[in-house]
Amino acid sequence: MRRAEIFIHDRSAGYLTEIGESEEYVFEYHENYDGPPISVTMPMDQKRYVYEKFPPFFEGLLPEGANLEMLLKTYKIDRNSFYDILLKVGKDTVGAVTVKEVANEAMPDNV
Repeated sequence: MRRAEIFIHDRSAGYLTEIGESEEYVFEYHENYDGPPISVTMPMDQKRYVYEKFPPFFEGLLPEGANLEMLLKTYKIDRNSFYDILLKVGKDTVGAVTVKEVANEAMPDNV
């Protein structure tokens, strides 16, 4: 299990968790988060989103074309490892959302 903290406008909104190796993904807003939703497709009226494949909103943050090819070659990342790609580009995405990997020992137990 791997977890990334998701920020919007530099404010922590929740966590994206990869369960298994690309088997399931869960995005969960922090219980006390009262800022804007990270996406119109992930409104605040639902606090937890479960996906059987990489969530479309986060896939939309990934680079394409020559930028993707350069990233894959530089960091030796598998083209299908969307989570790894997101972690590499997460601090510099287009828009208000940023992504930071959470170290395993610092992960909360509430997933």
